[in-house]
Amino acid sequence: MSSSTLLILYGSQTGTSQDTALRIGRQAQRRRLQVRVLALDSYNVANLISESLVIFVCATTGNGDPPDNMKNFWRFLFKKSLPAGSLCQLDCAVLGLGDSSYPKFNFVAKKLYKRLLQLGASMLLSVGLADDQHDLGSDAVIDPWLTSFWEKAFALYPSFADLIPLRDDEPLPPTYTFHFLDDVNEKMDDRLRIPEGQTAPSLSRPFPARLVCNRRVTDASHFQDVRHIEFDITGSNIEFAAGDVVMMRPCNAPEDIQQFCQLLRLDPNALFTLRATGNIAVPASLPQPCTVHHLVESYLDIAAVPRRSFFELLSTFATDELEKEKLKEFSSAQGQDELHSYCNRPRRTALEALADFPKTTAELKVDNLLDLFPEIQPRSFSISSSLQAHPHRLQILVAVVRYKTKMFKPRRGLCSSWLASLDPAQGEVYVPLWVKKGTMRFPKEKDTPVIMVGPGTGVAPFRSALQERIATGETANVLFFGCRSKSKDFYFSSEWEEMMKARQLTLFTAFSRDQEDKIYVQNRVKEQAKLLWDLIASKNACFYIAGNAKEMPASVCEALKEAFQQEGGLSVEAADQMLDAMEKTGRFQSETWS
Repeated sequence: MSSSTLLILYGSQTGTSQDTALRIGRQAQRRRLQVRVLALDSYNVANLISESLVIFVCATTGNGDPPDNMKNFWRFLFKKSLPAGSLCQLDCAVLGLGDSSYPKFNFVAKKLYKRLLQLGASMLLSVGLADDQHDLGSDAVIDPWLTSFWEKAFALYPSFADLIPLRDDEPLPPTYTFHFLDDVNEKMDDRLRIPEGQTAPSLSRPFPARLVCNRRVTDASHFQDVRHIEFDITGSNIEFAAGDVVMMRPCNAPEDIQQFCQLLRLDPNALFTLRATGNIAVPASLPQPCTVHHLVESYLDIAAVPRRSFFELLSTFATDELEKEKLKEFSSAQGQDELHSYCNRPRRTALEALADFPKTTAELKVDNLLDLFPEIQPRSFSISSSLQAHPHRLQILVAVVRYKTKMFKPRRGLCSSWLASLDPAQGEVYVPLWVKKGTMRFPKEKDTPVIMVGPGTGVAPFRSALQERIATGETANVLFFGCRSKSKDFYFSSEWEEMMKARQLTLFTAFSRDQEDKIYVQNRVKEQAKLLWDLIASKNACFYIAGNAKEMPASVCEALKEAFQQEGGLSVEAADQMLDAMEKTGRFQSETWS
């Protein structure tokens, strides 16, 4: 193993850890090191015993779970049979990317750090715990951590200092090169190819599900457009249970694709194949050959708010002094507040940023595109239906994201806007999708009551659970639903009414804007303290929360603990302990998003 080799392994769910790993990889390239950057599950973990220097970059998902692309690595690393000193020759460092508004902040990085030490690895420095909630974002921790890492690495490996680094403004070679073909007859879109064999659809083999319904369920006068969307999954081998999520990769808007191709002087109909310049695989999600239109529509994340790494790369192509100076400022540690004001606060997209730097954009070559733009990440939605009630169908409830910032054009959520634009009345529409196990688990034991708190679109997994439970004769169901107005955004009201008439559901509603004083689900939880205490303490009920992660989950937890004190006579400490014990045994579960 060469002493000037660095391996960077990442576990990433939304692409942030991958972006950081690639950024560190470029820093290593500039230092003339041989570097490999891989997802943890793309790496043969058995080879770890023969590596010398490794950086692990990892995110935390759900309730302290590892990202999907490091789950196999995680299982292997925590095998009890691994000898204590098996990694004694390894020098390494662990960088965690997290968000301190979640209870299991950087849980995976902390646990990985401890496990590597147990296996005998030498740590170059303490675990880095980057926090997205910091005023300057994760870079407030990443920058000083990386400075310290390079100092330690150069002290430990003196041969690194013998290598002459590249200048900061010298462009790195592209990861891939484009080879354009003369035959422009586009092959069938791989996204719409039905996976062969009996395996369930997955990220690499999604199932093209036919869209059968896309209906607005909020009143026309309501400020938010929320859609009930239904897919036909006949012949897909897809199975799911209440609490599971459906995954899909959205497409960029036609006007964005057109503007992007114009800015970069690209022919959308041009057909190309990709070749890697180093020892790396071509992206599996891109067909070979591929059209420029397909690449921009389905792969390049041009509508995302660009990260700092985007400006770092862009600055290396700048020849105009004014643009170069600004791009270098956005790339520097000192310029992060300025970058936040330019990009993050107004939610400026990468496409809009390119338009702001026309002279640099003119210098870009097509070979640079896959380094500059990350891949569009899959989005997840709670499934709102049950196969028991709707065989061969999969339904979701989608709030269409649209809001104003100081930018002239309203900001739009990529996936929700794309879904809202699909109209089955205009011809057959297919959406490639696959299903993933969710974090929520509903009780298998018959007669166990469930209490569900799901305001807004948070009610989606509970509709699935209710349909599933009612189909098997389980009627001890309590739902707390909240929205703004009974007449404008009371989702599935007629269904709840039928369930109540059949004595299959007890429903409590909170319509926050239908009276002078705002009433929320937490108020209703507080009012039902006696019922909740009886169900939880005497009947072993399970309690679930789903919805927006702002104040609601914490307020509901407080209301529940107050019920324990008021009706059960518990002290503040005992009420806290009771809720903690419920969480540990799976009787209290929460799925929230920001």
